[in-house]
Amino acid sequence: MVLLTPNTTPGGPVRPTSDVMVSALNAQLTHHGATDVLRAAFEAVPDIALVSSFGAESVVLLHLAAMVKRDVPVIFIDTEMLFAETLVYQQDVAERLRLKNVTIIRAADLAVEDPDNTLHQRDTDACCALRKTQPLHTALAGHSGWITGRKRYQSGTRAHLEFFEVEDGTGRIKVNPLARWAPADVQDYMDENRLPRHPLVAKGYPSIGCAPCTSPVAPGEDPRAGRWRDENKDECGIHFVNGKVVRPRAQNDSL
Repeated sequence: MVLLTPNTTPGGPVRPTSDVMVSALNAQLTHHGATDVLRAAFEAVPDIALVSSFGAESVVLLHLAAMVKRDVPVIFIDTEMLFAETLVYQQDVAERLRLKNVTIIRAADLAVEDPDNTLHQRDTDACCALRKTQPLHTALAGHSGWITGRKRYQSGTRAHLEFFEVEDGTGRIKVNPLARWAPADVQDYMDENRLPRHPLVAKGYPSIGCAPCTSPVAPGEDPRAGRWRDENKDECGIHFVNGKVVRPRAQNDSL
């Protein structure tokens, strides 16, 4: 398989646009799996980073990436409102997978913007933007692409999610290696590779965010029902367009 990288085309060393590169990669990898997608991503976008919440399913993508490129830059956003279990799990997973390049980022101006840590009680969108979206935007400034764990089954807006896409507003390449995975695929992969589970999953948290805005999910509820419960919100804003929160149409969306 010949990959179309940012510096080459079949006709010679002409740098293609992101749209051209993304279209070519999606065409070439139509019948390939997540590992091939990751290899292609690392070749096509050498400065790419992987963004992980170290949440309920994050270990799958981290394990796959570590098998291909153990020193891939991994960005973890510590909102300083995460569950203690998430912070411990993050360290455990990073050590077990021998990840060599994990960066923990935090908001720079919490003392000014949210000195008493109550912003989430007044404006959850503003809190997510302050603690999550803005720090990630800053961290990604040094990268021309990033890898996500998004999957088609998570919402109607992702039903046709491709492996590669161009992010609106930034022009970065966005890579979704698990786009075509089903829920059973995720669980089977974790079982087969004996990957550690986030401890809160066993306590009824199938989707895990910040502690003040995440609650347990009852049997039969949507997996995302515990995120911002009873609010008109189901997206933190990580997958933003022009810096604005993207509102998915379904409630089982995730990072």
